[in-house]
Amino acid sequence: MMIREYGNPASRRVLIQPVDGRELEGIGREAAAIEALAGPDFRLMAVKIEDWNRELSPWEAPAVFGKEAFGGGAEDTLAELLPLCAEQGNRRFLGGYSLAGLFALWAACRTDAFAGVAAASPSVWFPGFTDFARARGLRCGRVYLSLGDREEKTRNPVMATVGDRIRELSAWLSAGGTDCVLEWNPGNHFRDPELRTAKAFAWLLRED
Repeated sequence: MMIREYGNPASRRVLIQPVDGRELEGIGREAAAIEALAGPDFRLMAVKIEDWNRELSPWEAPAVFGKEAFGGGAEDTLAELLPLCAEQGNRRFLGGYSLAGLFALWAACRTDAFAGVAAASPSVWFPGFTDFARARGLRCGRVYLSLGDREEKTRNPVMATVGDRIRELSAWLSAGGTDCVLEWNPGNHFRDPELRTAKAFAWLLRED
């Protein structure tokens, strides 16, 4: 597991983010944006994910775009991340973009190791996820959700459900007492991922 760190290494507020190779190239810009939005008191740990669809999927599911199915390896990935949470006295926040955002939400249903979740444009269209979240509950106090205002305007029938699913999830979390915000960003899923993720983590840091 390759990890790159940014921010203040002595900070007790630790941001953990699964990233792919493309995101890793821009993670420095994301860290700078977090600092500009919320100040320098954070330590960002970017964890490289080698097989995105397998390692971040909570369970197996058929492909919804292209030919690559989802492999259900999230349990193993969470087990690898939890040792990063071992140091006492830290406040830990898990987050990410797209499928990594979904993984962060799923992980909060499986453990109370994280004080908050930063889910930027999360793949909440993933089959069965919202039912799973309602059944298990999220074990964290704060959740940031965001979506691009054109993400649900797609011809893909599975991915087109993302708007309804994220509205339902936001309403359910808020009704249950979770400090939750849903922010809408301009553009489709591929617009400004670094800034959207920075805004997600910055909100958690400001609210903490």
